Amino acid sequence: MNIEAVRKRVQKALEVVRPYLQADGGSVELVNITTDGIVEVRLTGTCGVCPLSPMTLRAGIERALISEVPEVRRVEAVGVR
Repeated sequence: MNIEAVRKRVQKALEVVRPYLQADGGSVELVNITTDGIVEVRLTGTCGVCPLSPMTLRAGIERALISEVPEVRRVEAVGVR
């Protein structure tokens, strides 16, 4: 897997998702992509402390990334800011 090519496509997919999160005072940052297709993101702002953030992560962010970037197997949240 070409991590740099995947990183660009993941960033592009996150740009599509980000405005929805920003509308509620939050956002998402790409932290890392592992060689086995795990994308690590940091939820920021209100998303970092929202009790519904696990649902946002799975049903929103992960679904969008896997749809746009088939190499992505899973999305995990790491740390909050």
